[in-house]
Amino acid sequence: MEFKARAGQKLADQRLQQNLKKLSTKFVTARADAIRDIDFDATRAALKERRNRALENLDVWLAKFEENATRRGATVLFAETTADAARLVAEIAQKHGVKKVIKSKSMVTEEMRLNQVLGEMGVQSIETDLGEYILQINDAEPPSHIIAPVIHKDKDEIADLFARVHHKPRLTDIPQMTREAREVLRPEFLSADMGVTGGNFIIAETGSVAVVTNEGNEGMCTVMPRVHVAVTGIEKVLPTLEDLATVMRLLPRSATGQAISNYFSLLTGPRAEGERDGPEHMYFVLVDGGRTGLIGGEFQEMLRCIRCGACMNHCPVYQKIGGHAYGWVYPGPMGSVLTPSYVGLANAVDLPQAATLCGECNRVCPASIPLSDLLRKLREKQMERGLRPWQERLSLQVWGYVARRPALYAFATRMGARLLARMGGRNRLIASLPMAGKGWTDTRDMPAPSGRTFRELYKERRARA
Repeated sequence: MEFKARAGQKLADQRLQQNLKKLSTKFVTARADAIRDIDFDATRAALKERRNRALENLDVWLAKFEENATRRGATVLFAETTADAARLVAEIAQKHGVKKVIKSKSMVTEEMRLNQVLGEMGVQSIETDLGEYILQINDAEPPSHIIAPVIHKDKDEIADLFARVHHKPRLTDIPQMTREAREVLRPEFLSADMGVTGGNFIIAETGSVAVVTNEGNEGMCTVMPRVHVAVTGIEKVLPTLEDLATVMRLLPRSATGQAISNYFSLLTGPRAEGERDGPEHMYFVLVDGGRTGLIGGEFQEMLRCIRCGACMNHCPVYQKIGGHAYGWVYPGPMGSVLTPSYVGLANAVDLPQAATLCGECNRVCPASIPLSDLLRKLREKQMERGLRPWQERLSLQVWGYVARRPALYAFATRMGARLLARMGGRNRLIASLPMAGKGWTDTRDMPAPSGRTFRELYKERRARA
């Protein structure tokens, strides 16, 4: 609800502005290079078709997944709300006498506020993804990006944090800093009772969960503890391993510009008799949290999202303000659609406007989600429900009335062009506009028009021709 205020603060943060340049210099460039190795359009079309097939029969594939996962010894639990999901994980921890949980990165557990819930019941929860670990020891700061949660910080900020929290000499060499983090986390891996991971996808035909990382911490979270809990959204089900193979041709390329992630785990059931590693108990907690509300509606296409982060990497708004300005778990264009859909449009009134509608997110989305169209639909719903300021609604109503009457529109634009030209003065710059235009001229001058409308200029050009 405070998007505008937070965005203004982020724009004024020069250090953040410098850190966010990594989006265009690293992620955008790397993705462009990576997709040259494949037929991007054809692969994207195949991914869209396979994700749609799963969503159109979501109940069938979830039942199939539950059947196969249960047959292989896992327990499948369904949660209608994120609070229900957190309660289920807490009950699993209580059942097995868990005192310490190690986690790999999971945005769904951010929705659930799982670390806080476990902490309130006396269970220590430790993030093991390096970015998430950095944020956790920095007063449980929320992630700024779904793939690179600490992209808003630079090396010096992290060096200061490590020195303060680890009580060790300050290091600025990145390999030395990562080694220090491994040394701190290794005892936690060895002493934890339960591991919690997300799930990039769950596979119906095998009852498996696919977990993708670049650090390998998901292996330590699933092999070392007695109990493994995989938490993911119900929309992440894929019918077959062939579907998963198609998705994996695009997920790492779109997310980090890699042909394949460093680590890829396909986990099926607890440790069987005769096997040397793996958990004794395996649970799946599948979260609705508002997802079924999108099924069959105008926003169902959003459920195709594979959480690659490409839309935010390329978004000119996200590139300038980062993720914290958006106010919830999911930032960028995908978050501007998901957040109102999950928490209610009235609770996220500015997010549908947090985009230029330039269409860059549509172009790079590997699941072909028409994000700018969905954002426009949300804007329309806000107008229908009266959720926008009355001045804005009145201005658009006046414009709509005039635009439907060509003669009146021609007269109004002719008078407006002449008035704006006079306001520009000798410098031909307008320093202040009233009403809705104030937001533009608060931070920039607007070039004054010539004083003639497009119609007049076009008519003159045709006459000369």
